[in-house]
Amino acid sequence: MVGSRIINGIRHMRTQCKHAVERQYSCSSSSFGDVPREKADCVVIGGGVVGIAVARELALAGRHVLLLEAASGIGTVTSSRNSQVIHAGIYYSPQSLKARLCVKGRKMLYDYCALHGVPHKKLGKLIVATTESQKHALEKLQSVGIENGVTDLRMMEREEAMAMEPQLHCVKALWSPSTGIIDSHSFMLALQGEAEEHGTTFAFNTSVFRGHINENGIHLHISDTKDMCTFVHNPNAPAQIILTANVVINSAGLSATSLARRFYGFPSQSIPNTYYARGCYFTLSETRKVPFSHLIYPVPEDGGLGVHATLDMSGQIRFGPDVEWMPEIDDTACFLNMFEYTVDHRRAELFYPKIRNYYPKLKDGTLRPDYSGIRPKLSGQGQPAADFVIQGKETHGIPGLVNLFGIESPGLTASMAIAEMVSVIVSQFKR
Repeated sequence: MVGSRIINGIRHMRTQCKHAVERQYSCSSSSFGDVPREKADCVVIGGGVVGIAVARELALAGRHVLLLEAASGIGTVTSSRNSQVIHAGIYYSPQSLKARLCVKGRKMLYDYCALHGVPHKKLGKLIVATTESQKHALEKLQSVGIENGVTDLRMMEREEAMAMEPQLHCVKALWSPSTGIIDSHSFMLALQGEAEEHGTTFAFNTSVFRGHINENGIHLHISDTKDMCTFVHNPNAPAQIILTANVVINSAGLSATSLARRFYGFPSQSIPNTYYARGCYFTLSETRKVPFSHLIYPVPEDGGLGVHATLDMSGQIRFGPDVEWMPEIDDTACFLNMFEYTVDHRRAELFYPKIRNYYPKLKDGTLRPDYSGIRPKLSGQGQPAADFVIQGKETHGIPGLVNLFGIESPGLTASMAIAEMVSVIVSQFKR
């Protein structure tokens, strides 16, 4: 079945444009047997928000794109398990990719939402210091944000912030009017529709479990997702189809580094260590009236932005995520998405004191488990926060391959800017 999906996708792209790639490839390795072979121009691995944005951008640039997604639909993992916040660009080291792509991506995202009718709200955010000792951290955030190009930040004294949010407790606050929220699934659907209008083919339930690189190109070993367990546990199992591409974008999210480790011929020293941090969310069981009308964030903590209060497009409030560093996870768990997403109701006991720092009227027993997500991080517990890694040939020496590693927050906000950057890298590769 996976073979027919890929072959039909390739045929569809060739029908769209008679100039699609016709050059035949051969694998130098004989160990892969008589596996069906196909070829494509650009292959994007991963149908999260960044992968879809990349597919759209490449299609708009005139490339013939095939997107492979292991799940049955778009954005089912990290892209649907986050706060759905449009970040301003305050938290990230100046000149880092996170800072530059967040600030640029934020403007692109707001413009895109307005043009395409994607539901979003520019609510604004208060980052709050709840003790005198946190004031310095707030001032540092303002300084970094201004250096990053966030020009509308304003410091508020306690009285002004609490007049804006009467349920709030703080000693000082940093006001970020450019922060907002978005219906991320509607955004992804809009990107997908535009990508398909420009010839992109989406192949779902289709997993890349291995690859090899030689003088003839990048060869992807593909199976049906339902058969993935067999292929992950048996590294010598022949693929159901091998797809050779001019360009491959590894946007596999949680499994991006695991997949890179299974690309034979790829330099292992170019693969960063990945750490996984789980974050849980809770909602209020009493939702007749939410306590806040803006986003409320504490000062950042190790591994995250602190347990914050966000609102969704329907006006419901959510608290989270916390940071739970996970033990080492093997490649099998990453490929098969064998992560524990259930939110233990007992974890609420860790949330109450954190939330009460800025919302002291939170009543006992009112937090209800909602959902959780996993962050693919390139820095571990207690380490300085790592930047995005967007790798092209200049880093690893492989023509046509772009790896996207550690795309956590602000990946949603930065998604269109990341896609633009990838498109520039791809434009340097021959068709």
